[in-house]
Amino acid sequence: MSAATTTTVLDVLASLCLLGGSLLTFAAAVGLVRFPDLLARTHVAAKPQVLGLILMLVGLSLRLRTLQVLWVLVLVAGFQMLTSPVAAHMVSRAGFRTGKVRHDLLVVDELSRDMEVAESEIRAEVSRDDERPAD
Repeated sequence: MSAATTTTVLDVLASLCLLGGSLLTFAAAVGLVRFPDLLARTHVAAKPQVLGLILMLVGLSLRLRTLQVLWVLVLVAGFQMLTSPVAAHMVSRAGFRTGKVRHDLLVVDELSRDMEVAESEIRAEVSRDDERPAD
């Protein structure tokens, strides 16, 4: 395969990745506006946005074709994959605890059950401490 053909194929792949990443990022933005509650919005902000960013980074690396840029893009993708799910989880959990989640939309609500069990264990521990005689 000639150098011109290879360059053309890489440019087309880069364009497809950039276009796909742009579409996923746009879909995430539309989902943020359209979805009804905090959990759905957090999901759409974390999942397609990260995949869209990674596709954009792959497209950029295919277009630039330098090793120095590739390492920076790999670091950006790695940090995004590490931080975005944790941030989405923490925001969702904080929203759940502060009552910002619509419980009528939940199919399964394991966190409420777990929080009730934890609160009853804490109450039992406090009542045992109150019943102990002072030293």
